[in-house]
Amino acid sequence: MQNILIELHYLPSIAYFSALYKADEIYIASQGRFEKRTYLNRSTILTSNGPLDLSVPVFGANKRIPIQEVKIDYHQKWVNNHWRAIQSAYGKSPFFDFYSEEIKKILYSSPSHLFALNKSLLTMCLKFLQIDKPVIWQENIEEITKPDLTDMRGDIHPRKPISELLWFDPKPYQQIFGSNFVSNLNILDLLFCTGPEALEVLKRSVVSSLNK
Repeated sequence: MQNILIELHYLPSIAYFSALYKADEIYIASQGRFEKRTYLNRSTILTSNGPLDLSVPVFGANKRIPIQEVKIDYHQKWVNNHWRAIQSAYGKSPFFDFYSEEIKKILYSSPSHLFALNKSLLTMCLKFLQIDKPVIWQENIEEITKPDLTDMRGDIHPRKPISELLWFDPKPYQQIFGSNFVSNLNILDLLFCTGPEALEVLKRSVVSSLNK
């Protein structure tokens, strides 16, 4: 049995969901400090001009406050901007209409905290992908007693090349823009482009072990 401990990202990447698919039990760390320029509040889509980062603005980003206490800054019109960017990038994709309304509903639900937004989006995407694994929302990391736990916190990071993820071997699929495949975008790219085949792409992208 393989169990993983991982942080909660905003619209996580394909590498992230490949890890979740491989795991038997998933522990989501809900303690720790918020760090800027990570996937905690950042995600990447593919547009006609190439990859585009979507970033959720938050209060107190410079203060390294506890993750669960990070509040979203709605003074900035980020929800409209994110949704317009997603719609522009994927509106003509084969499965946009199949998933888009539920995604839009969560984005416009305006939760006050980043953790709540990310949790809702993760739960939704696990349902779309039909990944039915135990997810444990772990407040006290020290209480985890699993001897075979793989700590993956910080492994998936904007400043780390995916070649360092020894358990992840991204497999190409047909994307909307460009002739060259762009790997490890957020999960929406895979869902909108491949629909019910998304889980099969994740399966093929996992190397035999999550151990580094």
